[in-house]
Amino acid sequence: MVGVVLACVAASAVGAGMRVSAVGTGPVWEMARAERVVAFEAVVTGEPQVAGPAGRQVLLVRARMEVVRRTRVRVPVLLIATDRRWSGLVPSQRVRSTARLTVPRHGELLAAAAVVRGPPQVMGPPSRVQRAAEQVRARLRLAVAELPDDQRGVLPGMVVGDTSRLDARLAEDFRAAGLSHLLVVSGANLAIVIGAVLGMCRFLGVGRRWAPFVAALAVVAFVLVARPEPSVLRAAVMGMIGLLALWSGREKQGLPALCAAVLLLVLIDPSLARSYGFALSVVATAGLLVLAPSWRRRLRRRMPGPPADALAVAAAAQCAVAPLLVMLSGELGVVSIVANLLAAPAVAPATLLGALAAVVAFAEPSLARLIAWPAGLAVGWIIWIARTAADLPYATIGWSAGVLGAFTLVAAGGAVFVVLRWRVARLVGAAVTIGVLVAVIGMRVTAPGWPPPGWALVVCDVGQGDGLVLRAGDERAVVVDAGPEPRPMDRCLRRLGVRAVPMLVVTHPHADHMGGVGGVRRGRKVDMVLTTSRSSGKEVRLVGGLQVRGAVPGQQWSVGDLRLSVLAPPAGPRLALNDDGTAINNASIVLVARRPGFSALLAGDVETEAQRALATDVPPVNVLKVAHHGSRRQDAGFVTAARAPISVISVGRDNDYGHPAPATLALLRRVGARVYRTDQRGDVALVRATRGVSVVTRR
Repeated sequence: MVGVVLACVAASAVGAGMRVSAVGTGPVWEMARAERVVAFEAVVTGEPQVAGPAGRQVLLVRARMEVVRRTRVRVPVLLIATDRRWSGLVPSQRVRSTARLTVPRHGELLAAAAVVRGPPQVMGPPSRVQRAAEQVRARLRLAVAELPDDQRGVLPGMVVGDTSRLDARLAEDFRAAGLSHLLVVSGANLAIVIGAVLGMCRFLGVGRRWAPFVAALAVVAFVLVARPEPSVLRAAVMGMIGLLALWSGREKQGLPALCAAVLLLVLIDPSLARSYGFALSVVATAGLLVLAPSWRRRLRRRMPGPPADALAVAAAAQCAVAPLLVMLSGELGVVSIVANLLAAPAVAPATLLGALAAVVAFAEPSLARLIAWPAGLAVGWIIWIARTAADLPYATIGWSAGVLGAFTLVAAGGAVFVVLRWRVARLVGAAVTIGVLVAVIGMRVTAPGWPPPGWALVVCDVGQGDGLVLRAGDERAVVVDAGPEPRPMDRCLRRLGVRAVPMLVVTHPHADHMGGVGGVRRGRKVDMVLTTSRSSGKEVRLVGGLQVRGAVPGQQWSVGDLRLSVLAPPAGPRLALNDDGTAINNASIVLVARRPGFSALLAGDVETEAQRALATDVPPVNVLKVAHHGSRRQDAGFVTAARAPISVISVGRDNDYGHPAPATLALLRRVGARVYRTDQRGDVALVRATRGVSVVTRR
C-alpha cells in the first residue's frame, strides 16, 4: 500500500512539474512578463464565459496558443475580450488576433493572460464532433425559446451546462439557497442519464453484458455536449468506473471508484488539484458514499423509506461540502438541506425531459417545444424554491472564511456529533439551542428597524460597483455613484426613505458606478449632477434634462448640515471613450464629506498614481471608502494619511477581479482599520455615536 501511495505521489509530482515547467518558461511566458503586444494564433479549448458587472462585462475564453510572433508554441492561455463576437466561438476553432500578454493571477497553470483587441479572426470551423455538440445545445435553446425568461435560462444549464442566458441575480439566489450545483452539469445529471439509458436498455431487452457499453457511449456523448469542465470530467470518469464495476459484477466498490477517478484526472490534468469546483464535486460524492448509507439506515427506523433516502442524501452532500463552501464564501447556508429536499423531485424530470427535447428538436421543433413545457414547469418549481429560500431571514449566516473557518466548522460538527451520542449531552445541547433561539428571536423582535437612527452614510450593497448615500436631511440625501444596475440602488434608497436627491455625484464614467442612475431617478427629484471635470460625456447622456456640473479641486458644496469638498481630479484633457480603465479610474471624483461628528473620504476608483498625488492633501477622517473595490492598486501613504479607524469596501460577491485583494486587506489591518465589506455584510451604515462613529450592517 505504501508503495502504491508513493508511486501516485511521484506520478503527480512529475505531472505537475512538467506542466509548471511548460507554462513557466518559453517565449509566451517571457512576453507576458514584459507585457508585450503580440499577434498570435490559438485554438479555443473552452466555452466562452461572461464575467464582470453589467456594463463592464468581459468574455473569458480558455485557449491553447499555437503561434506567437511566427514562433510555434503549445501552451494554455486565458483570452480576455470585450468584443461580443468572441462569445460565438466553439471549442476546437482556430482564431487569430492581437493581444497584450500579462502574467496570470492566482497562480493558475497558464502561460499568460491575453487581453485581446477587437473581434476574432476565425480561421476555420470547429471539428465535426464540436459542431455536433454545438448543434445539440442550439437545438435545446430553440426548444426552450418560448418558456419564461427564468426557465429559459436555467433549463439549459441543468441539462448541458449552458448558462449563457442565466440571470446573475437568479444565480445568486441559487447560491444562497444551496442549489447552485443544479446550474452546472455534475454527477447527479450524469447519474440520471445513465439510469435512463440502462432502464431503456432493459426495456428493449439489451443484456446485462452489453447495456454498460451503450451507457458508456451515452456518457461520452454527454461529456462532448456539456463540455469537459472539471465537474463533468469527474462525473464522467466516475460513471465509467461505475459502469465497469457493473459489467464486472462489482457494483458496490463506490469509494474506490471515486478515488480512482480523482487520481486519474489529477494525473492527466494537475490543475484540477486547485479547482474548487472539482473539489466540491468530489467531496459531495464522497459524502454520498460514506455518510448517506448509515444515515439512511438510521432515518428509516423513524420514517418511511423514500423520505429517509432523500433526507439522507441531501444532508450528507451538504455536510460534506460545508467546510469548503465556508472556506470560499465566509457564509454558512442554513436552509440548503430543506431547499435541496424540496427541489429534488423536480430535478430528474427537468433533466430527462430537457435532454429529450434537445434530441427531438432535430426532427420536429414544435414537438420539442411541447416536451420542454413540462420540463419548464419542473424548473419553475426549482426556481421558486431557490428564490423563496434565499429571501428567508438568516438563509445564510456569517462564518470565518479560509482555513480557519473550515477548521472551526469541522470542530463544531464534531461537537454536535458528541452531543448526539450521549443522553445528558443531548439534554444540555437542547437547552442551549432553545436559549440561543429565544435570544435570537428576541433580538430580532426588539432590534430597531432599518435604517438605524442617526445614520450619516450608507454604503449600499449594489454588487460589484459603488452606491453611497449621504444623509442631507429628512427624506433627502446626496447619492455618490449608483452601482451597475437600477434596481439595487432604488431598493437601497427606498429602504432609507430617500425621496429627494439634491445632488447626484457620478465619480467617473464606468458602468459599475453609473449603470444604476435610473434607479436613483425612479420616483425621486434630482436637482443636479456632479461629474468629473474630465468626463467623456458618456454619463451625461444618462442624466438628460438635469443640470450637470464638473467637479474641480477646491470646490465646496453644502446641503443642509452636510459639507462636501472636492479633492480630485485635477484639470486635464477630457477622457476618450476608448481610454483604458486605469486612466478613467484616476479621473474619479474624490470627496471629503463632513457633518457634525462625522467625516468620510470617498475615494471613487482612483488607483496608485492618483492616490500618491493626493496623499499630502488627504485630511484625517472617521471613515474611508476604499478606492476601486479594494483592488491591489492602493498607495500606502494615501491610506495612512486618512487615519480612518473604519474602512468600507463596496464589492460584489465572488467577483472575477479578485477584489478585495489580500494585499489591500493586509494594508488596512496594518493601519489599524476595522474593515466592512458589502459582499459579506450587505448595506453598511455609518452612524454618529457619542464617541466617534459606529457601524450597523443590514446582513
